[in-house]
Amino acid sequence: MKVNRFLRTIIILLLLTLNIGCDQVSKSIVRHKLDYYDRVEFLHRHITLVRVENSGAFLSVGDSLSKPSKFILLNLLPLIVVIVGLVFIFVRTNLDRVILFGLILTIGGGIGNLYDRVVHGSVTDFMHINFGLFQTGIFNVADLSITTGVLILLIQAYFKRKTETGVIS
Repeated sequence: MKVNRFLRTIIILLLLTLNIGCDQVSKSIVRHKLDYYDRVEFLHRHITLVRVENSGAFLSVGDSLSKPSKFILLNLLPLIVVIVGLVFIFVRTNLDRVILFGLILTIGGGIGNLYDRVVHGSVTDFMHINFGLFQTGIFNVADLSITTGVLILLIQAYFKRKTETGVIS
């Protein structure tokens, strides 16, 4: 079924808005309800909420960079990537729905974290998962969205390649 361009645009904008909205609402709640380094534990300490402000990128990478380098790598470069991604998803109307969804998740998460950097000077992270061998750093909804989007894109690319080469196990 072919969706007309206007409806497609509305659906993309709605998904982006929901994605960014969930991220920003969750961060706002954390900023208002948790003091720095307060801990709220769930499931026998396997899931923890702890508020930290991350002035770097993923897992604080880049935190110690100079201000100009930080601005370029953490604000300007992500802004360019988000703009290119938005143009891509609106111009390429023949994208597979799964790929489009993965891109929307990735772009929406990028916008959420970029917004935090510009408005707050850092990104609010607050979730930590620890199941023994599986343990995460402290992350937020935007990080989860970006990671999920990238995983969707990688899995889709893997299965597309398997189909094209005729090797499906």
